Amino acid sequence: MAAILEPPLEQARTATQEQQSALRLFTVAEYHTMIEADIFNEKDRVELWKGVVVKMSPKGKRHAAATDRATKVFIKLLGDRVIVRNQNPIVLDDLSEPEPDIVLAAPQEKEYTDRLPQPSDVLLVLEVADTSLKHDRDSKSTSYAKAGIVQYLVLKLKTSELIDFREPSPEGYRSYKTLRANETFSFVAFPEVRIQVSELLPPE
Repeated sequence: MAAILEPPLEQARTATQEQQSALRLFTVAEYHTMIEADIFNEKDRVELWKGVVVKMSPKGKRHAAATDRATKVFIKLLGDRVIVRNQNPIVLDDLSEPEPDIVLAAPQEKEYTDRLPQPSDVLLVLEVADTSLKHDRDSKSTSYAKAGIVQYLVLKLKTSELIDFREPSPEGYRSYKTLRANETFSFVAFPEVRIQVSELLPPE
């Protein structure tokens, strides 16, 4: 949910490449060093995205309610088969440590107290999109696909729809579908479990 306004996808890629060539990009290791030195802390609401420390957008009431609702639903449906991480960081690659709204991570003995989840640990990422729709749908979907995130969901609050991205590749997701509130979807990691989109949406 970073506060980035982007032009159409191809122009955005060119613009990003030009901007990054003029920037001193930070690695995840350097970002952690800055956090340990208290240069950034939880109050700053930032994340590392493609080597750039980006300020995240504030969350409105409906955004927060949708995140809480999705967390509750996923825990109810999947129980201890996953660890539901709510707005906590994951490591995508050497230059990106985003903090998605919801991550379903594979169970781990230490529950990720010893390290952050890597793409191979991540079973699903969900972003709640309100003002951040373009960034969540375009830039983030491409990066998540390149990293090998097997399923990426974008919950569109304004239209009460869900975009379900699947089949990651280096070029992006090969498959995606936009679902309405009354339609259902399954989890790639748990195909026998189905959920209706409306269950994730906050009450009107």
